[in-house]
Amino acid sequence: MACAANLKSRFPSYMRHEFRTPLTSITSLTNLVLARMDGPLTGEQARQVELVRGAALELTEMVNDLLDLAKVEAGRITISPEWFEMVHLFSALRGMFKPIIASSSVSLIFEEPEAIPRIYTDDKKLSQILRNYISNALKFTTEGEVRIVAQMIAEAEVEFSVTDTGIGIASEHLPSLFSDFVQIDTRLQRRPRGTGLGLSLARKFAGLLGGSVGATSVLGKGSRFWVAIPLRYEAGVTAVEAR
Repeated sequence: MACAANLKSRFPSYMRHEFRTPLTSITSLTNLVLARMDGPLTGEQARQVELVRGAALELTEMVNDLLDLAKVEAGRITISPEWFEMVHLFSALRGMFKPIIASSSVSLIFEEPEAIPRIYTDDKKLSQILRNYISNALKFTTEGEVRIVAQMIAEAEVEFSVTDTGIGIASEHLPSLFSDFVQIDTRLQRRPRGTGLGLSLARKFAGLLGGSVGATSVLGKGSRFWVAIPLRYEAGVTAVEAR
């Protein structure tokens, strides 16, 4: 039993390199081919290379989720808090999703943060939560907007929300959204994609930051996902329940 637990705790560090290196190579090579570094491509060749690149990126996302889950369960996640300004976090997220929005009919709107002081927390973990929310919102919104808002909800607590005008989620699915390996079959996807771990990891990361997560939705009208965290991270304070 102890041997199995030890192996589980060492799995992330063992497999990180083994999984990510070949996937990174595939992505890099397909990027070079699509950049026509070795000559022109026909339309069909470009389409096929795009399929390979897309599959590699999808697999990379799955691997990252699985490795993150393994690290969380093994207690190997490190929280590295530092002071940062909201405007810098929003700017980085905006730049990250700009290429996706450029070819979309959906507007990605970051409301200017008002009256929010500097935050002391792990901005990388917070960014990962918000990236997951935004990515999901864009995936299930074909028209309208995805809006990101930060606001104070208590004297020392800030809430980040991602609201979309997408297909929404049926009420019976809401209670299980943040559980491990949960995927909801929708008309926008031919098959469930990913590991179903993104929202589960968001809940776990929020808990490690001393915060919580939740979602509301109306089927056919859109959804609102949020994460609330303390303005100042305190080691040892966790709250992982979704509301």
